[in-house]
Amino acid sequence: MGLLALAYAASILAQNVLFGVSGAPGYNDPIEVVLSYHANNQSTLAITSGLEAVNMVFLLFFVTALGGYIKNHGNRGSSWVQLSTSAGATLSALFALTIATHISVTLAAKSLIEPNFAFQMMWQFHAASFALSLPALGLTIIGTVLALHSSGLIRSTMKVFGLLISLLPIIAGLGNLAVAGGSSFIYIGVMGLFLWILWLILTGLRLIRG
Repeated sequence: MGLLALAYAASILAQNVLFGVSGAPGYNDPIEVVLSYHANNQSTLAITSGLEAVNMVFLLFFVTALGGYIKNHGNRGSSWVQLSTSAGATLSALFALTIATHISVTLAAKSLIEPNFAFQMMWQFHAASFALSLPALGLTIIGTVLALHSSGLIRSTMKVFGLLISLLPIIAGLGNLAVAGGSSFIYIGVMGLFLWILWLILTGLRLIRG
């Protein structure tokens, strides 16, 4: 289970590092910048899209492994692991929608000289779907943290840290309309995502050490 947590964290981190080093635009950048980026970074975006499938596999294996552990060790935290599993499945579906809209934007950029209305709408749809995935991320974190703590696998400090992290994507998700319109409110959720990666790494190492 610890290795799955580390693998999941590494996959998310790699995906976001690629976005960062390639200069991915924010949702508040001009649509011309968005078009130029997607037209000129097709290879990088092919990798980031593929990594989303990897993220999905590792996430679902991780929450399934957690559920199996809970079941085989007295069912302590069984309610929380149900939340983790259902929220994780929802998160995977919403992230799949987010990356599907991103793929549409990427493919459209190859044939467009300048952005049109449909391109802009698809970019906003991508932003909105990402914003709506954030509450599912927060609930996945809550379920995972409380299930692990209930089963005695993590300490109270990591429980508190995890629960505080979970608030960030939930809060950001409440502003989904603003995010789709380019609000910097999205960075609250992004901060939560990166702290979740850190939490997964720390927890994964602890689970491996036993």
